[in-house]
Amino acid sequence: MAMLANRVRKNARHLGKWASREGVTCWRVYDRDIPEIPVTVDSYEGALVINDYRAFDRDDAWLDAAADAVTQVLPPGEVFIKRRERLAHRGAGQQYERQAEQGAWRTVGEGGHRFRVNLSDYVDTGLFLDHRITRARVAAEPARTMLNLFGYTGAFSVYAAAAGMQTTTVDLSNTYLAWAGDNLALNGLTGDLVHGDVREFLDDARRTGRRWDLAVVDPPTFSNSKRMDYTWDIQRDHRGLLEDVLAVTTGIVWFSTNRRRFQLEVPDPALEVTDMTRATIPPDFRDARVHHAYRITRR
Repeated sequence: MAMLANRVRKNARHLGKWASREGVTCWRVYDRDIPEIPVTVDSYEGALVINDYRAFDRDDAWLDAAADAVTQVLPPGEVFIKRRERLAHRGAGQQYERQAEQGAWRTVGEGGHRFRVNLSDYVDTGLFLDHRITRARVAAEPARTMLNLFGYTGAFSVYAAAAGMQTTTVDLSNTYLAWAGDNLALNGLTGDLVHGDVREFLDDARRTGRRWDLAVVDPPTFSNSKRMDYTWDIQRDHRGLLEDVLAVTTGIVWFSTNRRRFQLEVPDPALEVTDMTRATIPPDFRDARVHHAYRITRR
C-alpha cells in the first residue's frame, strides 16, 4: 500500500493548500486515483470517511491495509470505513438503507453555512461534496422561490434560503426531510418541507396552479421503494419528470444525476440547455463523471 500512502500524502499537500485558500473544510483527499486501489477518502473537518468501491473482492485484510496506509500519512483523527456496492451488482429489490447505529453526528461548514452530517450510519453522509459548486451556482440564480425535489437533507435549500429565496423541499423519506429541517434551523432559516412522492406532488402542483421561479432536481439513479407504486429509472423516466417540473417552473431548472452513462433527453427542443457538468466538478474530484449537471431555461 506504499503507492496509496504516497498519493494520499501528495494530494493532501497539494489540495490542502487549495482547501485552506478557499475556506473548504470538507473535501476529497483521494478519488480512486490508482485504478488498483478503488477507494475514496473524504475529510469532514479532519474526520475521515473511507469508501471501498471494490465490486467483488471483500478481503478485510486488504481494506485494513488501505486504511492503515491512509491514516499513517494524515493527521490522527476519527476514521469511518464503508463498503459500497455499484448499482449493477445490487440484487432486485435492494436499496441503500441504514448501515449502522453508531450515531456519529457532526456539524461541518461549507460556503458559510453549517450542515449536520452522519459519518457512520448511512452509505452517504448527508452532504454530497461533489455538488459544492452546484449549490453555490443555484444560490446565485435570480429567483425568489425555489423548489427542491428529491431534497435529501436539504443542502440546496439551505444555500437558496440563505440567498433570500422561499424554499420548498420535497422528499419521500421522513428521516431525510427531518434532517433537512435541522439543517435549515441550524442556519437560522426556514422553508416548506413536504413529505411525499415527487411525481404526485408535481401532479397536484400543476393542477392547483402552484409555480416556482427555480427548481433543483437531483433524483436517485434507481428506486423501487415500497412507498412507491412504480419503479424509477433515471435514464428511462427523466424526460417525463422534466416535463412535469417545467410545467410548474417559470424560470430555471437545475437537473443533475450521478448515472455515469446518462444521456439527457429534453421534453421540448425549444428549451435552452447548458451542460454545466465540467463547470461544477470541484478540483478535489478526479472523477469527471461523478455527476452530470444541466441548467435548463426557456428561450
